Amino acid sequence: MSEHALTSQEKAQLLHIARQAIEAAVLKKALPEVELSGLPQRLQEEGASFVTLILHGNLRGCIGTLQAYQALALDVQEHAVAAALEDYRFSPVSPDEVPLLEIEISCLTPARSLEYTGADDLIKKLRPRVDGVMLRYGARRATFLPQVWDDLPKAEDFLSRLCLKMGAPADLWRHEKLEVETYQVEEFHEQRKSVL
Repeated sequence: MSEHALTSQEKAQLLHIARQAIEAAVLKKALPEVELSGLPQRLQEEGASFVTLILHGNLRGCIGTLQAYQALALDVQEHAVAAALEDYRFSPVSPDEVPLLEIEISCLTPARSLEYTGADDLIKKLRPRVDGVMLRYGARRATFLPQVWDDLPKAEDFLSRLCLKMGAPADLWRHEKLEVETYQVEEFHEQRKSVL
């Protein structure tokens, strides 16, 4: 993914692709074909994304990838469908919920390894609200997007919850040397619909 920011038009196009994909997938229809050649170059380039679905202010699904392996437009389409239907924490989105969903897209920079000497050093090197964090310990791994810092502003809590998400004890990061990678995101979402 390029380092330059997405334009407002490119963001709108990605949100449109995501919403169309969710509408079709929930109704078990074929996904609309994404004509890459008709999209801006940035959306044709490989990019990694997460798609988050919010319903009535609460998380309703979130799935994505840390590694870019396909055109950003296709990545958003794939993860929009997965967030709606395949997030194991939730039942699949129902047709009645689709119009009420708010779609949020996070486009990721490539992840970089974070070198640290111990638990205190790790806390010092993390940048709250800037860094997304991925932890890996053996075959286990988990990530939190930078937006999660809003709910877990203390690095200790952030890391403990991330260990739990990975299926490990909350204090594993204090006692074991984990593989840590950080990345940043460009996050944008649909304009909230006013209900009159």
